[in-house]
Amino acid sequence: MTKGRRMGSATVEAIGIERVPEEKRHGTSIMAFTVWFAANLGAAGFAIGVLAVYIFGLTLAQTIPVLLISNLLGGLVLGLTASMGPELGVPQMLSSRSAFGRRGNYLPAAFNWISTIGWFTFNTILGVLAIQAIYADLNLYLGIAVLMLIQVVIAVFGHDIIHIFEKVMSIALGLVFLAILAFILVSDKLAPAFAYVPQGGNALAASFGAIGATVAVAFSYIIAWSPYASDYSRYFPSKISKRKVAIAAMLGGALASFGVEVLGAMVAAILQNPTAGVQNTILFAGIASGFGSLGILMLAALAIGVVTANALNIYSNALSALVLDIKAKRWVTVAAGGFIGFALAAIVGANFVVAFENFLLVLDYWITPWVAIMLVDFFLAKRTAANLGRKSNVLNPTTIGIYAFSIILSIPFMVPTGICSATSSTSCFYIPLVSPAVSSLAWIFGGADFSYFISFAIAGVLYFAYRRIKQHG
Repeated sequence: MTKGRRMGSATVEAIGIERVPEEKRHGTSIMAFTVWFAANLGAAGFAIGVLAVYIFGLTLAQTIPVLLISNLLGGLVLGLTASMGPELGVPQMLSSRSAFGRRGNYLPAAFNWISTIGWFTFNTILGVLAIQAIYADLNLYLGIAVLMLIQVVIAVFGHDIIHIFEKVMSIALGLVFLAILAFILVSDKLAPAFAYVPQGGNALAASFGAIGATVAVAFSYIIAWSPYASDYSRYFPSKISKRKVAIAAMLGGALASFGVEVLGAMVAAILQNPTAGVQNTILFAGIASGFGSLGILMLAALAIGVVTANALNIYSNALSALVLDIKAKRWVTVAAGGFIGFALAAIVGANFVVAFENFLLVLDYWITPWVAIMLVDFFLAKRTAANLGRKSNVLNPTTIGIYAFSIILSIPFMVPTGICSATSSTSCFYIPLVSPAVSSLAWIFGGADFSYFISFAIAGVLYFAYRRIKQHG
């Protein structure tokens, strides 16, 4: 942090979405590492490793390099978006006003509000299920209430308290997960894990579809943080190195996400119980029975990791509400988001866990074209904080058109994802344009969903061309 500015006083953050004044700036690039490292040491990433083995059919040896590439790509996007914070000094979602216009920006801000409340709800349920695997008598709704209260309180205090909490958790959880990985690496469990070939898998060569599906899920998970990356770097001094912030955020997010996902893949390959994987999503019961006291430690760490992720989810959810020009204090929008999250979690409960995760991944379709536009806008068009105020364009129809067009063109490459009944896999709701009735071109990529990359490329190229034409008239 800069000299003369103390971080971490136990007061509620007063700044909402307005630009942070220079005299209130503080922090160093290492904080970008710890906040994203801690936030990715949780159950959702663990589940991706399990999915790679049990659902997509990769062996452990095949999974590791695929997850590495996916997290490096996603981490790069996270780092670039985080590096915008010090110069702009505003939350990430406010930064897209320069491209979309103030009211045109309501669209991505609303998408982000829905995504963050969804992940907040989903992660909380996972955290309670992890605790229940240790203490089976815990009431689901009581557990949800307690976890959500903790997460909301942290978010109400705001930016500085979140950074302190994530710094402490990055060390504590980092050491726990490192110890668990080390124990597994030196145990006699690892050799059978590498020898395990999932049903439908291939010990010698993975199908392109399985690789593509794993890349799509792992990549989309880490870039899902990008719409709020600057929320946690906007207090940094404006003259801080953007490169250092980008590298710190990239390494923090990618290392933690990769490590936890690999741990999930290892556990799946060790336990070799696909039925439990499908039913319990991330093998909570299998962990407790298969690893003993080490499993209890693992479950506790995964549950705490839910809090590190959700403190960010609900804090940024509140900022997205303010970007929608809702007239309220930041702490009020935090509390409102927490209440809605609790209501959703109480309704969803332990049912539809897999289906709910699918729904949230579908929501991520909006992120990649938005990120492409933001990267072009900031790094190539050189937009600045002056473009973000209330006097910015009310609506930019060209940008909105490019954004919508890129998503529409990527639809044929989407893989149908349904929200199915807990009792019947044939009773499903599909998004109309992404359903089995629509002819999909995903077969070109072996059945994998590469629509994320297609919409990203189309939006980036078209927006760059638009900006060049506008600048040179």
